[in-house]
Amino acid sequence: MSSFNTGVFVSEFTKQNMMGPNALRVVDELVGSCSFDKGIRILDLGCGKGLTSMYLAKKFDATVFAVDLWIGATENYERFKSFSLEDRIIPIHADAHELPFADEYFDVVVSVGAYDFFACDEEYLSKHLKPIVKKSGKIYIGMSGLQKEFTDGVPEELAPYWLPEINFHTCEWWKELWSREPEVVIEECAELKCIREAWADWLTCDNPYAKRDIGMMAAEAGKYFSQVGIKATRR
Repeated sequence: MSSFNTGVFVSEFTKQNMMGPNALRVVDELVGSCSFDKGIRILDLGCGKGLTSMYLAKKFDATVFAVDLWIGATENYERFKSFSLEDRIIPIHADAHELPFADEYFDVVVSVGAYDFFACDEEYLSKHLKPIVKKSGKIYIGMSGLQKEFTDGVPEELAPYWLPEINFHTCEWWKELWSREPEVVIEECAELKCIREAWADWLTCDNPYAKRDIGMMAAEAGKYFSQVGIKATRR
């Protein structure tokens, strides 16, 4: 069996399984310096094809629940088996609004490249995410965002690429939204440093969405986008 190397961010395997800006760079910047107890339960929410799940399981010797709506559990299970990680990662096909977990079940929740698709409202954090995190548990979110909010609509040069499901916002926007939930304390909400590398990795992938994004990133030219990183603790 092959070994999944948490220090290798770009390989043929990762390029075949990226679904956006390189999630391995993002998750490493978010949690790479963290120290967790062996055997903790981690929820990887919106795991895509499981790259971040494999990273988390290997780096922290944790049990990871890999949840995604777009990628089936069986597909991810086969991928985890190919790296002998099937006993440490539990693949689940579920909607983020219908998570099948007990209250206070997880020590850590991680979500990379997905949270902005389903949680841009006050209710999500309070109703769906906070309850399943243990008290004193940690939450780490990494997602695409903006340097400044678009106050006059999407800039003209980005309009041809803008899709209805794009929900990019600034760090300040997310801070304000999360501040409405008193039982979740933001430790840090800031732009991640890996944004340009993460996007550059994605644009080299042989993926129709990546090829489409080449034009968008050329038009963006470093003027608008950010990579938002949130680190928080449940009271």
